[in-house]
Amino acid sequence: MAFKHSDSAFTPLPAPSGFALAKRSLDLLVACAAIGFVGPLLAVIAIAVLLDSRGPLLFRQLRVGKGGRLFEIYKFRTMHVMENGATVVQAVQGDVRITRVGRFLRALSLDELPQLFNVLKGDMTLVGPRPHAVAHDQFYSARVANYALRHQVKPGVTGWAQINGLRGPTPDIAMMEDRIAHDIWYIRNASFRLDIKILLRTPQEVLSRRNAH
Repeated sequence: MAFKHSDSAFTPLPAPSGFALAKRSLDLLVACAAIGFVGPLLAVIAIAVLLDSRGPLLFRQLRVGKGGRLFEIYKFRTMHVMENGATVVQAVQGDVRITRVGRFLRALSLDELPQLFNVLKGDMTLVGPRPHAVAHDQFYSARVANYALRHQVKPGVTGWAQINGLRGPTPDIAMMEDRIAHDIWYIRNASFRLDIKILLRTPQEVLSRRNAH
């Protein structure tokens, strides 16, 4: 099943020779190592989420991936709601829907850790444009020029936009336009070296808690 965006007629961007293989190898190596390293932390978070509030351990939501293909993203549940339909309201500072444990997890992006399994499955990559909910893709693809270009690559756990502070809610179109401009810059300049740079800068950005709600 694929998402049908309003800007489907675009010119494909050429992938650097050998980059796809190197990128997938990096994904598998880092994801496996990270899961092994943070395994005990995953168990602690799982217990905390289940004890803190009623509901499932994982939040699963349809997101738009490479080629407009839909996939189910994994996160630790951080809210009392499980929005996954035509209306998905972005989280904001002080959002009452966020659980007590969820507030802590979101502040340090620990709720995103299950996406390492999305990487192993091949739905996501470590570095790429962050995937958006289907409802948000439908909204922004009709309003932001070249939005569909981000669907030429796999979505990432982190990305060029995120390490430049462009994460979190986008209450106005200009903020999303800025994020998409960074995504497209990454796609046009993607390289193994750039991926390493983004991965190394991600922990610093996470610890800064900039725009984390």
